[in-house]
Formats: sequence, C-alpha cells, structure tokens
Amino acid sequence: MCEMPGRVYNTLFELATEQYGYVTAEQAVELGFAKSRLPQMAARGVAERVERGLYRFPAMPSTALDQYMQAVLWPHRAHGLISHASALALHDLCDVNPAHIDITVPAGYRVTRVPPDVYRLHHRTLRPLNLTRHEGIPVVTPRRAILDGIEAHIRHGLIEQAIETARRRGSITRAEAVELERAQAVPTN
Repeated sequence: MCEMPGRVYNTLFELATEQYGYVTAEQAVELGFAKSRLPQMAARGVAERVERGLYRFPAMPSTALDQYMQAVLWPHRAHGLISHASALALHDLCDVNPAHIDITVPAGYRVTRVPPDVYRLHHRTLRPLNLTRHEGIPVVTPRRAILDGIEAHIRHGLIEQAIETARRRGSITRAEAVELERAQAVPTN
C-alpha cells in the first residue's frame, strides 16, 4: 500500500508548528516514520538539518524564541527545560542577561556528546509542579527559576527583583516569596 504523497511532510510539519519549526529524528520515529525520512526531506530542501538528529522546516518563520526551543530539543531522548538565569529571562522576572542558555535534564540523563558552547546543562529530576510553558517552550516555573538562580549565585539584587516581579504578577504566593527570600539569605557553598 502506497502512502499518500505529502502525508509524512504534513504530519511532521504539524508537529513542527508546535515547536517553532523544529522536529527531532526520534519524534519522527515515534510518529511511525523511518529515521531516514527527515534526512531525505533535507536533501529535497523541504527541511533543514540543524544538527545531528534535529531538523527545522524553513516554511516556519523564525522568531526570537527559536533558540530556546532548539535548546530544549538538543538533548533528544530526554527533552530539556529552560532553567536558571535563562528561565528568569524568559519569564522576564529581572534584568538578567545570561551568556548561555541553561537547560535542565533529568538527573540520570547521560550526555553522550559535547553540548554547544552556548548551552549550560544542569541535571535535576523535577516534579510536574515545577514545570510550565512559556509560549509553548518547556521552562521551569518562576519559583523554580528563582531557586535555581539562588543556587547558581545570581546577583542578590537580580534575585530580589525576580521575587518582587513574580509576587506582583501573582506567579508566586506571598508565602513562596517569603520562602525564596529566606533561601536567598542562607549562605550556600
């Protein structure tokens, strides 16, 4: 039985529309397609190979947030989440300007390749209550981002700004703000 022309493209493109134009080879396999389909599409010019196992459909317009979606898909089998200073910036909680994109992957995830210099990997198993999405991009919650920022020794004034902004927006409760202020006051090694 022959598949209808365009079925593979349409299915993968539909997924790509939810991921800023990106699709991984693993996702194509999960959808029931041969791993070779994305390289074939790249050879025909309907997809672009971004890096090993990661493709982008050029028909999707680029945005300023593309880099974050690319970052969370980079780990492949264990998709990451934007965290730490990058999450503070993505949530627009403070005036932090990270030099890297922070990605948290599960604690047991083994990285088998060297991450690009622009990525900083963190390992932590997070509970669902610490996860959210920002314009479709998987990211830690504002509370978790602030805790990550405290652990990463982000400047005190930036953390205070993040706590105040999150509290004012209703992203954290008053009790959580107090908890975060206490966590910031405790010296860490």
